[in-house]
Amino acid sequence: MRLAHKRKVQAKLQKRIKATTTNVVATKTAKPVVEKTVVEKAVKAPAKSVAATDVALTPKQQQVLDIVVNNAEGINPKGIGLAAGQEDAKAASWATGALKKLLEENLVTKEQLAGNKVIYKAV
Repeated sequence: MRLAHKRKVQAKLQKRIKATTTNVVATKTAKPVVEKTVVEKAVKAPAKSVAATDVALTPKQQQVLDIVVNNAEGINPKGIGLAAGQEDAKAASWATGALKKLLEENLVTKEQLAGNKVIYKAV
């Protein structure tokens, strides 16, 4: 009796899962047609302006870039974090994520000093 009950409950669950899956598939097939037209418009606009994609930075990345530009002689990640108002313990780790993105975009350069010390300079 107990095993039969378990099978019955699982069969009901399978029916619900199949019903929700078909609903999701039906809605997904209807929406991409609308989304494709929106995506095409979004793709066409930035294609005209290449500089707009280079300037698209998050506020944190922009703040880090401004700090690096203000320090022409170079600055380490901890100094960047402290200049942004972060705590002493978290300052370096706060800045490294934004610095990685800025390095990929070639907006800053990384210079290795003695040992594991690194400074970043604006391009």
